[in-house]
Amino acid sequence: MESVKMRPGTATTKREYRRMEVGEEGEELDEAEWLHRAEAQSQRRRRGQCYAFGCALFASLNGILLGYDVGVMSGCIIYMQKDLHITEFQQEILVGCLSVVSLVGSLSGGRTSDVIGRKWTMGLGAIVFQLGAAIMTFAPSFTVLMIGRLLAGVGIGFGAMVSGVYIAEISPAGARGTLTSLPEICINLGILLGYVSNYAFSGLSEHINWRIMLGVGILPSVFIGFALFVIPESPRWLVMEKRVSEARAVLLQISESEAEVEERLAEIEEAAGLMKSTKSEEKEVWRELLNPSPAVRRMLYAGCGIQLFQQITGIDATVYYSPTIFKDAGIKSDQELLAATVAVGFTKTVFILVAIFLIDKVGRKPLLYVSTIGMTICLFLLGVALTLQKHAAGLMSPRIGIDLAIFAVCGNVAFFSIGIGPICWVLSSEVFPLRLRAQGSALGQVGGRVSSGLVSMSFLSMARAISVAGMFFVFAAISVVSVLFVYFCVPETKGKTLEQIEMMFESGDEWRGGEIELEDTQHLIPSNKKSVPLG
Repeated sequence: MESVKMRPGTATTKREYRRMEVGEEGEELDEAEWLHRAEAQSQRRRRGQCYAFGCALFASLNGILLGYDVGVMSGCIIYMQKDLHITEFQQEILVGCLSVVSLVGSLSGGRTSDVIGRKWTMGLGAIVFQLGAAIMTFAPSFTVLMIGRLLAGVGIGFGAMVSGVYIAEISPAGARGTLTSLPEICINLGILLGYVSNYAFSGLSEHINWRIMLGVGILPSVFIGFALFVIPESPRWLVMEKRVSEARAVLLQISESEAEVEERLAEIEEAAGLMKSTKSEEKEVWRELLNPSPAVRRMLYAGCGIQLFQQITGIDATVYYSPTIFKDAGIKSDQELLAATVAVGFTKTVFILVAIFLIDKVGRKPLLYVSTIGMTICLFLLGVALTLQKHAAGLMSPRIGIDLAIFAVCGNVAFFSIGIGPICWVLSSEVFPLRLRAQGSALGQVGGRVSSGLVSMSFLSMARAISVAGMFFVFAAISVVSVLFVYFCVPETKGKTLEQIEMMFESGDEWRGGEIELEDTQHLIPSNKKSVPLG
């Protein structure tokens, strides 16, 4: 048989190339037949990627709930103070409690998703959120407002934890980074919609406008309910429940060939303990997480640490209290404050869209370096801008100080959105093996949600003590530490299956710098086979 060259634009792995070259039954194929099979393989790959993208997109709608709440509350709080006469302390509790209470949803969501399935747990979270949002919309007092806020937090916790796990489990390895970052895109879109809602309804009565702002947030949860009848259950959860035939049917929708389906199914079955049981898999999940082996400890460092640093670098303070920041920078009117926050939301959304195209091409770790270093610079610059505006007002125009503050805030959210924002979701859902994934991801949410709540509930009090500028100098210092964390504790997981990632943590090789994939180097090694001219 003449050697067949791969046609440009046909993405085919070496294993698939060999399979098509000799055929499924060992027969040799001519060039036309090979190209026909390659084209069919490419079409099936595209269909599978589109199907997986649709499932991931529907599952990501939970992110809009969280994002909208974060964005809309920054404006609602201005009018709640005037309508319900809440104090600064009540304001901090109202804003920050959602992050802490969402832990209840995150922690119980892990176990619930193992019992009733990933997608129905997302539906349960949407129902709880709807109830909480409705109570907040009609709340006559701070006490009733808090009840609704607590319920909304539980619902968001359910959805945020389970959606990341679901997407990681249904995504092909080559697209998992892109698809698992979709919840972060939806969070950013939700934040932008919240900011736009604030600005759009700010002209109404102070008794009505914040209620409408909150009520609009119920709409995304309605779409989640419809999505549950469209998306399939996670194939890995189905295997855990010994519903292997159903898992195979789902994998056929997202895989390139039946051979790949069987290969992936075998990997999942082995990881789930249906084919081979090990001593580690016989432990109770929480006991294994709380008394971890060296491999699991490394997983916890990466999965939980990235969640922690995502929040303690101050992103929620920047988003929740952006009107306070811009007011400290010199902006006076409420409408101008809310208009500036729309610019922040727009920047955040645009750069998360950039990240989704880079995350599976550039890799996790390079983007994390760009993100954390850029955030450090912008947070320090924001502290400088606010300091100069307050203590060196005569040395520069007030307009320059305002513009510099807006630029620094937008730069901070841009660098966050291009790296640690979406990659946090990716890493926390892919570093844990199947037997630990639901609870491990939930545990990762603990550090993130608690730190988010602490930052949100203490920002105004701390800013009064050391100034708003001082708070951002503190965040800049923490961001420096996050750069070191990325260097020492975060492995590169680009292009690896979830089962390969588990093996990488078991071996401990991921801590060695400069990981190089064997597949990436094979094209540099000359083949031992040489062409022999005929005649």
